[in-house]
Amino acid sequence: MARLGMVIDLKRCVGCNSCTLSCKQENGTPAGMHYARVVTREVGSYPQTRRTFLPLLCNHCEDAPCEKACPTGATYIREDGIVMVAKEKCIGCRACAVSCPYMNRHFIEKGFLEHGYAGGELSPFEAVKFGAFEEGTMSKCTLCAHRVDEGLEPACVTTCPTEARIFGDWDEPEGKLQKLVRERNSWTLLPECKTRPKVFYLDA
Repeated sequence: MARLGMVIDLKRCVGCNSCTLSCKQENGTPAGMHYARVVTREVGSYPQTRRTFLPLLCNHCEDAPCEKACPTGATYIREDGIVMVAKEKCIGCRACAVSCPYMNRHFIEKGFLEHGYAGGELSPFEAVKFGAFEEGTMSKCTLCAHRVDEGLEPACVTTCPTEARIFGDWDEPEGKLQKLVRERNSWTLLPECKTRPKVFYLDA
């Protein structure tokens, strides 16, 4: 079975946030909730300054602390390695959020689904998309599992204008992910946590 994951090339990322916007449109997450986001930092001293960008999402860890912390089995790992939440089993205890070192779990607060992005009543789009969420439960990035099941790539991957996000199968020895981490200097976030994430970064 596959072990799906992603490599993010920081040399290609221009911080345009296309990933953030396409994720939000694809998943219809409520206002203020972002499965994909980009952290921006300015380095150097004037006039020699530059901005660096770090795209963030769920790392879909092989040794996922969120799965271990969940008391009901609501957080589980699919056979292809995608970490999911079964909302019908979720009791909203937030143990998974506390255990996630990457802070990529989201709690659907009461009233979260009552207002649109602009603060007013829901648009037809929001009314449909918000129906997939349930107050008092956790939500997270699924690598667009619904798209993956149809043979498509995650929305954030397909909309990246510089092709900074590369999606694939870690179990393919000669696949694009393995080749990239062999050929370039690669790393994962918070390696000391030993979560074995399936999202790797390539140096800028």
